[in-house]
Amino acid sequence: MREHLFIDGWTFARDGDESHPIDLPHDAMLIEGRSPSAPAGAHGAHFLGGRYRYAKRWVADEGLEAQLFLRFEGVYGSAVVTLNGQEVARNVTGYREFVADVSAAVRGAENLIEVEVDNADQPNARWYTGSGIIRPIRLIERPADGFVHDSVRVRTLRVTDEAHLEVDYRLAAKRSEGERVVVELRDAETVVAAETRTASGEEPLAVVVPVPRLWSADDPHLYRLTIRLERDGTVIDEETHRIGIRTIEVDAAHGLRVNGHVVKLRGGCIHDDSGVLGAASFLAARRRQARILKAVGFNAIRSAHQPLSREMLQAADEVGLYVMDELTDVWDSPKTQFDGSRNFADTWRADADAMVGKAVNHPSVIMYSIGNEIGETAIETGIARSAELSEYIRSLDPSRPTTLGLNFFLNTLASFNVSVWKKHDEHADGPEHEARKAPAEAQKLPRVTSTLVNVISNAVKSAQPLIARTRRADRFSRDAFATVDIAGYNYGISRYRIDAKRYPERVMVGSETLPSSIVRSWRDVERFPAVIGDFQWTAWDYLGEAGLSSWSYDEPIGFGAPYPALTAGAGAVDLIGAPAVGSLLTRGAWHLLDAPEIAVQPLDLAGRKVYRSVWRHSDAVQSWSWRGHEGEIAEVEVYSNDDEVELLLNGRSLGRRTAGDRVDYLTRFRVPYEPGELTAISYRRGVEAARSTLRSAVGDLGLRLEADRTVLDASGLDLAFLTISVADARGVVESTAADAVTVEVSGAGQLVGSGSAAWRTPESYLDPLTTTERGRALAVVRAAGRAGEITVVATSARYGRAELTLTVAGE
Repeated sequence: MREHLFIDGWTFARDGDESHPIDLPHDAMLIEGRSPSAPAGAHGAHFLGGRYRYAKRWVADEGLEAQLFLRFEGVYGSAVVTLNGQEVARNVTGYREFVADVSAAVRGAENLIEVEVDNADQPNARWYTGSGIIRPIRLIERPADGFVHDSVRVRTLRVTDEAHLEVDYRLAAKRSEGERVVVELRDAETVVAAETRTASGEEPLAVVVPVPRLWSADDPHLYRLTIRLERDGTVIDEETHRIGIRTIEVDAAHGLRVNGHVVKLRGGCIHDDSGVLGAASFLAARRRQARILKAVGFNAIRSAHQPLSREMLQAADEVGLYVMDELTDVWDSPKTQFDGSRNFADTWRADADAMVGKAVNHPSVIMYSIGNEIGETAIETGIARSAELSEYIRSLDPSRPTTLGLNFFLNTLASFNVSVWKKHDEHADGPEHEARKAPAEAQKLPRVTSTLVNVISNAVKSAQPLIARTRRADRFSRDAFATVDIAGYNYGISRYRIDAKRYPERVMVGSETLPSSIVRSWRDVERFPAVIGDFQWTAWDYLGEAGLSSWSYDEPIGFGAPYPALTAGAGAVDLIGAPAVGSLLTRGAWHLLDAPEIAVQPLDLAGRKVYRSVWRHSDAVQSWSWRGHEGEIAEVEVYSNDDEVELLLNGRSLGRRTAGDRVDYLTRFRVPYEPGELTAISYRRGVEAARSTLRSAVGDLGLRLEADRTVLDASGLDLAFLTISVADARGVVESTAADAVTVEVSGAGQLVGSGSAAWRTPESYLDPLTTTERGRALAVVRAAGRAGEITVVATSARYGRAELTLTVAGE
């Protein structure tokens, strides 16, 4: 088998427009732009949908005898693929990989590939989805008698002094004598294990690895496994996979064990978008995201709420993050008018096949979630569907447990059995809407949705924990939980102690937890072996669900915020990759604060009436640079795992107070703002343990450009992320500095996105002009498919100019 990136030479056109060249992956929704009247509203960050045509002319190699396939790793919208006018694939699930067999339609002369994408019906999800070919395409050449696509699967059976692996595969044709299958496992360039058998055998190959180095989040060691089909010494087909050797066990008595060691999941949920890149998926972006999440303490991520991309799975393998890979946000009952519930009954098996087929050889994936906040699990038909899904996924991959993210509040409301279809159907008039109307049996499905529960929970802060504790919440969740291996609790931490006694065999995980509940939740994670971890909502801010977690001032905005609201405002890490104040409380709960951390409520918003979100515990910023606010009272937060903290302003002590576990790792001070240095000192048993300092910017401010890396490869997919900041000569960023910055890119690359962490802005990420938020913004540069240099220049009318050079290496 040979794989080739199939991302260049494409043209793109919106419905009715002229086409123009484009490189993949590509998010057409960013081109559509935003509108106050966008049908998706806050769900989709006020972006518009549309219809698109992608096309590519391509000449196949002369005399090619192999079968040809195109693997589409993600096309958001209903997609129809044609080659030379002949339909070769059709897909309606936007995050599902699908493969088009183009062998019969291809010709040696020029071929025309066309992909028609329809994402006009909005809303079709509860978040920003993007549109078009959002993930890479690969051309796969494979002999007709080689391995079947996605059939090579590697499983660690057990580990003692040796690792015992099972390598399964399927062959596309009957075998002849003289053929054999060879497996080799390499650590770097050294072959550490090998096995050979005749190709006619049907049992998996057994491979024994002496003295293995095991994969875990703490030591993400990867091997390279090659499997070959040979005939009389000639290689017929060959595949290579990067794998990790590791075992998973889970039960209520001991919890989760990876390689025999108990692991508690310090998790966070992540959406699929890449911030200013929209939904376009790049390995460089995912690696950066994984590194940042690991650096702030996470050891696990949960996909929300669709299977992760190959790029994210690869990054998790390399960096060391455990993954809960999730199938879907909807089953048969809709949450938005045009979502996947319309097709779920027909597509879920293929969707599950694709999720497992993509994830099965990734050691980072430790469990599969069959759904998120599915209200119909409160009733008989939904419980049956849960069992069906879980059993099917176990049949595809018996080596990993299944879970289900259940919201007790949602199931309690859904248990009253009110139809979800009514409000959608009552607006569906005319024959064009007939196909969207519910069948009679669907009237039994629940009407309430995750969105409704979110709105209520934000308005009535105590609603979720109080309802979760009720007997009704238990009654209408227990049967669905019985169908999976691990019970996923969305905002249900108030049940941990109850259910640890009531269901002693149940394994629990906090599949979604409020940031403000992390401290309490983690105490129970540590106390009860059956509670294996916690996933904060969210690890990283995301597009859509606009205003969910944002604090507003002077007027209530909240969840479902109007245009120009753009992001949820959530995240231990903000939209452009800077750790936010949520990460400090989380690290405190996880006992990972080696030194005290300081944050300050925004001084430029002090004194204004604040409207808080239940999904964000604080709006503080890690800055002591607030020009123009001298003398105003600053609300200072100090996060620490030690016993006490002392706060010093320009060397003067402002007091010493209790810290650590007794105050939930957060100590507060009120301080008149004075430029200079704000220092926190932590004490353990009366002795200084550590200190940290925030400084004010001094003197003139100017633009700074810093790249996460300065040497890129010429694959055509590589990216550099450039932080733009307004800072003094020492690099101290000024929090009140807001100015429009223009980014210009020349040479062997192009600007593919720029923006800030602002949760509410009318600016476009495709515009080279962006306004700094709290003194920062981000620009993303994509390297061309050729060697050379890239020059990046950022210019601000107020803060001058900054320049940086990147190098593109390779062909």
